[in-house]
Amino acid sequence: MKSIVLREIKSFFGSPIGYLVIAIFLLMNGLFLWVFEGEYNILKTGFADMTPFFTLAPWILIFLIPAVTMRSFSDEKKQGTLELLFTKPLSIWQIVNGKFLGALLLILMAIVPTFIYVWTIYGLGMPEGNIDMGSTIGSYFGLLFLISGYSSIGIFTSTLSENQIVAFIVAVFLCFFLYFGFEGLATVVPNISNFISALGMQDHYKSMSRGVIDTRDIIYFVSITIAFLSFTVFNLKSFKS
Repeated sequence: MKSIVLREIKSFFGSPIGYLVIAIFLLMNGLFLWVFEGEYNILKTGFADMTPFFTLAPWILIFLIPAVTMRSFSDEKKQGTLELLFTKPLSIWQIVNGKFLGALLLILMAIVPTFIYVWTIYGLGMPEGNIDMGSTIGSYFGLLFLISGYSSIGIFTSTLSENQIVAFIVAVFLCFFLYFGFEGLATVVPNISNFISALGMQDHYKSMSRGVIDTRDIIYFVSITIAFLSFTVFNLKSFKS
């Protein structure tokens, strides 16, 4: 599996994709958080916290992660190298996990530079250091699990078609629906709104952003990730047979 992970990382950085993903993520966040006027501008909010970043990041990642994962298996199918991949002494689960971890590591590389935002806000606080670190750490954990869920969805949709654009669009739709869709449905059915909201990613992400790491939230994200990776394995087994 390690060989698959390294192969994915090399392919990302062997072309402009890896650099573009990191650059676009940091550029978009930087512009919205520090330059553009609006509700996400940290300097205009008057509060020394990372809430604008953790509110904005999931929406950027809804488009960015599918752009990274869309080629994972669709490109292998198109190039005819998927059959060659199956001949390697690896199980389908190992191949899928290798692809998943490769995409996950790339996105995490884009997240790491945002720690400078924390350092900047720490210095801007009055008094210096007046930042809720518990909420910030919880939010980073929530973002990590959210990235994991998005990545598993993207890997799954890449098995549905040889066309990378189709894989991208389906992944964006599924990520959007699972993140925001249930919140929207909850407003339509107010009697069971709490139950419906709990089915979506946004509810659990917000819960972790408050600085409370609840096992229910962790189990939810782990279940989503495992479920979509399982769907991926099922699709590949059907293709192999």
